Amino acid sequence: MNSMAVGVDIAKTVFQVHYIDQETGEIVNKQIKRAKFLEFFANRAPCLVGMEACGGAHHWARQLTKMGHQVKLMPAEFVKAFNIRNKNDAADAQAIWRAVQQPSKPVAVKTEMQQA
Repeated sequence: MNSMAVGVDIAKTVFQVHYIDQETGEIVNKQIKRAKFLEFFANRAPCLVGMEACGGAHHWARQLTKMGHQVKLMPAEFVKAFNIRNKNDAADAQAIWRAVQQPSKPVAVKTEMQQA
């Protein structure tokens, strides 16, 4: 696994993704439609993906783990400390990206049975 970290702010229809491209050094902060989310990660080398822990995040964490990515779910309170701008999807994704790189105890990903 490479050391690239990706911050993901999930929403109903559009997800915000934040990372730094390792080849170009470009800061990437872009929207991805829900239908294209898994496709986006299927075409990437395994990486560390951070998300705020919520019901939907557990589903996406299971899917990304199947693809070989490492997923770290974090409590919203932990991520909030890293948000240095106004609260919006792009700022939240950046805060998640910052938080996922810090040492912390992640929230365990629940199985489908545990969520049922």
